[in-house]
Amino acid sequence: MRTFLHDIREETLQYYDSLVAATPRLVTAIVILVITWVLARMVKRASGKRLRKQMEDPLLAEFLATMIRTVIVITGLLFALKTLGFGGITASILAGAGITAFIIGFALRDIGENFLAGILMAFKRPFRVGDFVESGPVKGKVLALNIRDTQIKTPDGKDVFVPNANIIKNPLINYTIDGFLRFDFRITLPGNTDYEKAAQAILNAVRDTEGVLKKRRQPSVDITGIGAGNLEATVSFWIDTFRTKEKQETILTEVIKKTHHQLASLKKEQ
Repeated sequence: MRTFLHDIREETLQYYDSLVAATPRLVTAIVILVITWVLARMVKRASGKRLRKQMEDPLLAEFLATMIRTVIVITGLLFALKTLGFGGITASILAGAGITAFIIGFALRDIGENFLAGILMAFKRPFRVGDFVESGPVKGKVLALNIRDTQIKTPDGKDVFVPNANIIKNPLINYTIDGFLRFDFRITLPGNTDYEKAAQAILNAVRDTEGVLKKRRQPSVDITGIGAGNLEATVSFWIDTFRTKEKQETILTEVIKKTHHQLASLKKEQ
């Protein structure tokens, strides 16, 4: 019994001595990780501000800042492993990076595919933050480009996270890449309507709406159909999404309201 207790005591003392000997390295590794994490956040914030000042596209600036933070975190983790005495493991990780990357890339090919697609979009810049885009069944305003996905807010308020690879593979429609967005809506005019007067009344209503472009891209009214004694007209107008402060839906609603009012007044005069 005494021998058994003596063995337990000896084993406990050995573990204690090993723990005491490893404590400085463990504390140092923890300090390295904490400093790395804080440094990575500070560098990302600073580099993000600097890049946003130098680049026109904040989307690319944010993406590059995230990449810089990731590199710093990985470097700090490797230093922490080396401090703990796992230098051989660190060397093996670096030496076998090619094989590891191949294995991980095959196992997580979807994540790798989305990551590479994100890099391509960050540099190619098919859209900016705030652009109104359509990709497949998703249509809305771009909020952010992340490493794995793109965040889009739909007109009904949903936040959709579309995998970057899906955007690369499918046709992408950017409605506001140059800032100009056109709206079209149809109206039906009675057959006995004086088209010239009606068209002028509609144009006056459209031009009288705040946010509608009046010179560079003028509104128009065109006859696009006829049927059952009526004329079908299409009204088109443009807005500059970079300059207008009004929401697109608000401008369209105001144009339709004023058009209806003008046509009602014209009908009374006749």
